[in-house]
Amino acid sequence: MEKFSSEYWNNQYVENKTGWDIGYISPPIKEYIDQLKNKDLKILVPGAGNAYEVEYLYKKGFINAYFLDFSEKSVDNFLNRCPEFPTDQIIIKNFFEHQETYDLILEQTFFSSIPVINRIKFAKKISDLLKHQGNYVGLLFNHHFSFEGPPFGGTYDEYQKLFKKYFRVETMETAYNSIKPRKGREFFVKLIKLDS
Repeated sequence: MEKFSSEYWNNQYVENKTGWDIGYISPPIKEYIDQLKNKDLKILVPGAGNAYEVEYLYKKGFINAYFLDFSEKSVDNFLNRCPEFPTDQIIIKNFFEHQETYDLILEQTFFSSIPVINRIKFAKKISDLLKHQGNYVGLLFNHHFSFEGPPFGGTYDEYQKLFKKYFRVETMETAYNSIKPRKGREFFVKLIKLDS
C-alpha cells in the first residue's frame, strides 16, 4: 500500500491509528471561529478527517463550510455523526486535484500530514484555492519529530520561508490554548494571500 494514498489513510481509520484526532474541535480553532462575524464566508477544511471543525462551523451557522478528504472512511465517520450535513459540500478528492476558491481555508493537522518534499506545492495550492486576500488559518507543529512521519513538523524560520512567496504572515505564534499534550508545541498561524 502506497504511503499517503487514500488507501493508506483509510487504513489508519480502520485500524484506529488516528493519533491526530483529539475527538473534538481543537480549542485554538474553536476560538478563531467564535470571533468570525461573517456567516456567509465560503470555508474549506482540507484533510478534514472526522471533521469536528466542519461540524462546529455548520452548527454555528456557517452554511458554506466544505469538507475535503480522500478517505471515504473519514466521510462515513463524519456523516454518521452529522447526517444533516449537505452531501454536496463533501468533496472526496485529493487536495492537490481540487479546483475551487474559498474565502478561508481552515485546518488542524492536515499540513503536518504532507511530506516535506511537497510543502512548496502545498503552499502554492493553498494560495490557488483562496480568493483575493483570502485567509489560511491553522495549527502547525513548532518542532521536528524524532521519527519518520507523519506527522511532520518544522520551525518558525522554515515556515516563514515556505509561505512568504504567496502570503503575508499576520500571525505565527505559539498557541496559548493548545490541548495539554500539545501545549507549547504548535503555532497558531493566520496567513493572508498576497496579490499575484
